[in-house]
Amino acid sequence: MGSECTWASFLPTGLGCCSRSTRNSKMVSSPVVTKMQAIMQKEMVREFLAEFMSTYVMMVFGLGSVAHMVLGEKFGSYLSVNLGFGFGVTMGVHMAGNISGAHMNAALTFTNCVLGRMSWKKFPVYILAIIQFSGGHLTVTGPTATAGIFATYLPEHMTLWRGFLDEVIVTGILQLCLFAITDKENNPALQGTQALVIGILIVVIGLSLGMNTGYAMNPSRDLPPRFFTFIAGWGIQVFRARDWWWVPVVAPLLGAYLGAIVYLVFIGFSIPRRPQILENSMKYEDRRTPVLPKTMANPPTTPTPVSVSPANRPSVRTVPPLSDSIHLEHF
Repeated sequence: MGSECTWASFLPTGLGCCSRSTRNSKMVSSPVVTKMQAIMQKEMVREFLAEFMSTYVMMVFGLGSVAHMVLGEKFGSYLSVNLGFGFGVTMGVHMAGNISGAHMNAALTFTNCVLGRMSWKKFPVYILAIIQFSGGHLTVTGPTATAGIFATYLPEHMTLWRGFLDEVIVTGILQLCLFAITDKENNPALQGTQALVIGILIVVIGLSLGMNTGYAMNPSRDLPPRFFTFIAGWGIQVFRARDWWWVPVVAPLLGAYLGAIVYLVFIGFSIPRRPQILENSMKYEDRRTPVLPKTMANPPTTPTPVSVSPANRPSVRTVPPLSDSIHLEHF
């Protein structure tokens, strides 16, 4: 056992033993590895790394599908873009769903903080993780424009404020459906299928509502790639083109919040609580004969009659009336 390295379990079979020259390195690296493991297991660090990787996976598939459509005449289509982003989100949810919730979207993180579903101290951690990922003639507009591979731009048939309203509505529908998919008190997606259902939701939104503004729905999907194109050579025009750059940042925040409020008002607050206390009370009331403890020395041989009149009946706890103060974390 003395010849084994602390990292031997991570090596292929046959490489688990170390020579004498590595015994000293074991003494040096062991405290470092232990310290790194302790840091990596902290909740905030785990959530940061999980959000980083899930956003990276989502953007690779999504932006890659856009590049196929823009650069390859026969290799991409509008449908492929929707499928790329939809199933990119599915893979991202699988990547980080049990660690950070796989938000991959600053608007959704903001809404969860506003509604008290997540601590505000985690907000910058999630946003930082999302932004960290984002690292001829380069044109922003026109028939040969390529900046649209990375960020959304307002088409000619849309005005600025119509585009703003479009992003609010689309992001609101996204948040509305996400609450429905994950609400355990309603009719949620089956356990283990949430990632697939969310991916299908993104595809459906893109196919039905994505033509006007490109359904950014996500400040994290639009702003960091826009900064990348600014640095990479597309220039300041990525921010000046029809003054659109701020809409995919602000409108999704408002839309996600409104979508959450709509769900809670029309669906969430109308779902009754489960009557668990009532069921327990009925079981207690049905016990006509008390059970004697096992430690009793001389139990009676004949049953003792028990009065079940209202005056002697044990008190039954009733369910408190439903009120408006339903905990938001249930949704």
